[in-house]
Amino acid sequence: MKPPVGVELTTVADTYAVFHRTDEVIRIDNLEPGTEHTELGITFRTLTPPPGRLLSTIATVNDVHFGETECGRIDDNPNGPIMRPLPGERPYPLTMNEGAVAEISALAPDAVIVKGDLTEDGRPEEFAAFRETYGVFGEKLHTVRGNHDSYKGQNEFVGDQWIELPGIAIALLDTATPGQTTGNIEAHQFGWLDAQLNAATTPVMIMGHHQQWVEGPRSEDYFGLHPDCSDELSDMCARHANVIAYTAGHTHRHRVRTMPRAHIPSVEIGCVKDFPGTWAEYRVHEGGVMQIVHRISSKEALSWSNRCRHLYSDFGTDYQSYAMGTLEERCFVIPLR
Repeated sequence: MKPPVGVELTTVADTYAVFHRTDEVIRIDNLEPGTEHTELGITFRTLTPPPGRLLSTIATVNDVHFGETECGRIDDNPNGPIMRPLPGERPYPLTMNEGAVAEISALAPDAVIVKGDLTEDGRPEEFAAFRETYGVFGEKLHTVRGNHDSYKGQNEFVGDQWIELPGIAIALLDTATPGQTTGNIEAHQFGWLDAQLNAATTPVMIMGHHQQWVEGPRSEDYFGLHPDCSDELSDMCARHANVIAYTAGHTHRHRVRTMPRAHIPSVEIGCVKDFPGTWAEYRVHEGGVMQIVHRISSKEALSWSNRCRHLYSDFGTDYQSYAMGTLEERCFVIPLR
């Protein structure tokens, strides 16, 4: 049986799957974990939870871009398509982020981590809008800046953080280089990270805004973590077997590659602000971590994100395939080493 036209399988967990058909959300519950299922003409396998008890839950978002008013614009280039709210619609960063906050609040995680690009241009009113929207999480909220938050030397959400939760520690790195798109991890940051990893008594996930350079041409202006510090990150993770993954944002896509030498996942998570409009859940078990990506599914959020499927098509980009990635890059289990 072929799936109905327009049906997409967006999320698979251990006991449920979520499909989207335009603005319709279809959730199938009570599925057997680690088992092949066929629903709505699509065959998939539910995740097998990591061994042991569930110890804690984490939610992450990135690339939320408060203050952005045009989606798909590249500098002053008129090509796009460039998407804007329809007359009478609220600013889309509010629509998308309020949808994410509502869904994360329903999950009630132990921590909420925001991995940069909180704003479009780092203006005070944009930071204020971010704080107003995400402040509901109180002390559970942990935030680091991205390149859009520091182009003009702003000093909001600067510095690295060590977050300890039941069964896991998160090293949240400030990878922003003021005034630049390329990210970096400085020598003093690696020194701090090395000391933290030596002292850690639980598995560790490292998170930051910029995705790691893994392969391909080396460039001083690489759109991500500079290749030199990317190599050093790989070396450090190879030395510390308690590190199980590096996760980032920045690219507005879902992708998983293997970190050289450490052989752990180097993960990219899609943006909140446009298609597919997602956030990530991490379930920490005694024997590993399950990543489950959720598409923000309020009616208003789906209406907006669906309109953004074909951003950059004037440049020959298949944005919806690029941004969505594969199911296996969105929902998977991170084992311990």
